Amino acid sequence: MRKQVDELGPSFNVRGHSEVAGLSMTLKHEVRRRLWSLGYDLARFKPESHPIARRRRLMSSWRIDVVLDVGANAGQFAHHLRSDLGFEGRICSFEPLSVPFRRLQSLVGKDPNWQAFNFALGDVEGMATINVAANSESSSMLEMLPLHMEAAPESRFVGTEDVEIRMLDAIFHNLCHSGEGVYLKIDAQGFEGRVLRGADRCLPKIDTVQVEMSLTPLYSDELTFGALYQLLRGKGYVMVGLEPGFTNPQTGQLLQADAIFHRFERPEITT
Repeated sequence: MRKQVDELGPSFNVRGHSEVAGLSMTLKHEVRRRLWSLGYDLARFKPESHPIARRRRLMSSWRIDVVLDVGANAGQFAHHLRSDLGFEGRICSFEPLSVPFRRLQSLVGKDPNWQAFNFALGDVEGMATINVAANSESSSMLEMLPLHMEAAPESRFVGTEDVEIRMLDAIFHNLCHSGEGVYLKIDAQGFEGRVLRGADRCLPKIDTVQVEMSLTPLYSDELTFGALYQLLRGKGYVMVGLEPGFTNPQTGQLLQADAIFHRFERPEITT
């Protein structure tokens, strides 16, 4: 039988193999197109490039004892830390808005290593007015620019709320202990630069910073990617990760990305 097949020549085997491979690719593309319409994807899992697997490796390669979750909303990032990244250390979440904070509190009560604080972080101490977005996640101390509203109409502002605002420098000693590995995550809708300015004295004690960065202005007076990158590089951090975030669904333009910065050598801290 083998001889009979061989006598058909190499073109027979190649053609048969190509037809099977082509059918397989067609089926795969058809399945993926159907899944895309449902909001899912089908792809080979590659640990070296998958964002969650990569972030797990980054966090496991450093000793992270406490995560400061600035702009917690209803606790989505903390849930990601626990369920996707397997983080078991302390989490301190900061959310100024009353409605998402109530949802956040209900989750915190089930986790002894998770605290929630009902105030914003910035570069002043006192009270401030925050613009409340219809989707709550896009709420900001700053005015939203047209590009943001065009990309996400559901993010429009629908009201305001007076909230307390604190500086991380003023409370850091109550949250983190000497020698702890600290991971600072900032998702503050254009207020990231002000959060960092209010943390100027404690940044030497923070080894890792994850910050949402706008690639083009989405809020008035915000620091965008280039300025935030230079600010953190000037503090001795190196960017070790960059993940796409908010995108205009009509044009495909990437508007925001999450950048992860790490300090490989902690500076001398003088008291």
